[in-house]
Amino acid sequence: MSDTTPTGRPGRYPRTTGGLIGSILVLVVAVLAIVLVRGTFRETPTYEPEHVDYLALVTSVQQAGLTPAYPPRLPEGWYVKDASFTPGDRPVLDLAMTTADDRFAGLHQEDRDVDDLVDTYVGGDATEGDEVHVDGSVAPVWQTFSDPGGDHAFAAQLGEETVLVYGSASEDELRALVESLTTAELTP
Repeated sequence: MSDTTPTGRPGRYPRTTGGLIGSILVLVVAVLAIVLVRGTFRETPTYEPEHVDYLALVTSVQQAGLTPAYPPRLPEGWYVKDASFTPGDRPVLDLAMTTADDRFAGLHQEDRDVDDLVDTYVGGDATEGDEVHVDGSVAPVWQTFSDPGGDHAFAAQLGEETVLVYGSASEDELRALVESLTTAELTP
């Protein structure tokens, strides 16, 4: 009788480069199929930024006895995306607006030097341009600034405070905003 005992060596299967590439391709196709199926049944949420009621903030600032400069209405397609007021010995009013073509326009009012505000909000490399006379505005004379990145600013003194209108909006849009500014008393 012959004794047939296993030798203890496992069976082998062929390992080829073609088999490896085939396995990778199957895995890639499976991952792409999962991504496509998930994307088909997923709803992409739309983002609608909040439109802030800045006139309510202006009303409360006026009720505190201060005189903020503000636009009584915004141009078509513009909205205020952020509005803040910091009370105290040196109050600060900030309005951050988005234009109809999704550019930024800001209004900042504070008891601070014009050059400091321009450095902070426009940039240290901003250069001063010609003065602009704006009849009927909250200030008759405005300084202009521009930086190499395309930002523009208009600055004027309103009593002890500096009003700065600045942003990436076009110079014409910012000038129109400056022309619209008022300090008229709002009724609560």
